[in-house]
Amino acid sequence: MIIRDEKSAKPILDPADRISEVLFGLIMVLTFTGSLSVAEAGRDDVRTMLIGALGCNLAWGIIDALLYLMGCLGERGRGLRALRIVRSADSNEQANAAIAEVLPPLVAENLGPAEYESLREKLLALPPAGPRLRKDEWLGAVAVFLIVFISTFPVTIPFVFMQNVARAMRVSNGIAVALLFVTGWAFGHVTGYRPWLTGIGMVILGLVLVFITIALGG
Repeated sequence: MIIRDEKSAKPILDPADRISEVLFGLIMVLTFTGSLSVAEAGRDDVRTMLIGALGCNLAWGIIDALLYLMGCLGERGRGLRALRIVRSADSNEQANAAIAEVLPPLVAENLGPAEYESLREKLLALPPAGPRLRKDEWLGAVAVFLIVFISTFPVTIPFVFMQNVARAMRVSNGIAVALLFVTGWAFGHVTGYRPWLTGIGMVILGLVLVFITIALGG
């Protein structure tokens, strides 16, 4: 997971993280709108659905934010363990192995002895630090919560402003499909896959996940 350096202009969350949070929020709200019966639903049913969708994404936004912070602490602790090994290593090979464990595999496999030695020297020069959360990590947790919660609104807004439940459902579903496609397109753009195919695949995946969630009583 990529976290922004406070001295850089990088985003708080990695683009893939933002996309996955949007997808998660969309799937959660679609389980509520998808379970609404167009033929039988009245305004009371719509109101109940809206409260449930908002409450669910509010709760899951908080849970996701806490899990994000736990992940940050876990990643920080992993780095500190590697740093302790580097400082107490009996050989360069042992220190290099500890450094390689916390690097992306593609990077670790392509570093030579000189690069590892440079990294080791820089790590040894670092001041002592504890596994405390940084400001940007707290901001990342806030971003996770907002993404999950705000993703509720585009899909539910038609039910607020349209009295005809069937028409609101059609508009809501259209918005959901469009957002799923945009999410997939963005994921394809970030990962290097074909954006159009990834967008279509994300629509299919999202709808399948919603169907499974509803079928299992979620």
